[in-house]
Amino acid sequence: MHHAVEPAESPLTPESWGKLGMWVFLAGDAMSFGALLAGYGAIRAGSVDWPAPSQVLGISLTAIMTFLLICSSVTMVKALSAIKHGDARRMRKFLSLTVLGGVLFLGMQAYEWTHLIHGGLHFTSNPYGNYLFGTTFFAITGFHGMHVTGGVIYLSLITLNSMRKQYTAANFNGVEIAGLYWHFVDLVWILVFTFVYLI
Repeated sequence: MHHAVEPAESPLTPESWGKLGMWVFLAGDAMSFGALLAGYGAIRAGSVDWPAPSQVLGISLTAIMTFLLICSSVTMVKALSAIKHGDARRMRKFLSLTVLGGVLFLGMQAYEWTHLIHGGLHFTSNPYGNYLFGTTFFAITGFHGMHVTGGVIYLSLITLNSMRKQYTAANFNGVEIAGLYWHFVDLVWILVFTFVYLI
């Protein structure tokens, strides 16, 4: 007498597939940022005329930008907590604050770039020493800025979707996945700020 074999169940649910996909994407992205920062470190270590970042870059402005991104991570946590408790209105409020933090960050970065370019810092030359300083600076901060831009668009779409009551206390997976991306972007900026601006 043979017993019917029950089909094996996948340990992954539709919700966890989404999280797994985001984690895989972030792992690949972390390698991209890691390669950029490692390349920056190698070029800087081999340079004899690398300018001191504190003498070229606006540390005070960048510290404010860093503070804004850290605050935006806090509002992202609060947005996820709000929808977990079924409060879509509070979630939209905190998501909007997170988006605002990202937009302000991008505006300050645009101001910083404009100021530095007018001061002579370019991709191929600068008055401060090694021309690769400008190349690596714009490549790393520009790559991160594109991620912030993507995050602002992503969170704006999540906010718009929430107006159609897409997210509830029982269905908040999309907000959680967006939060993973935003926290990653914030964490990477702290590394960029430390290695490019402070050290």
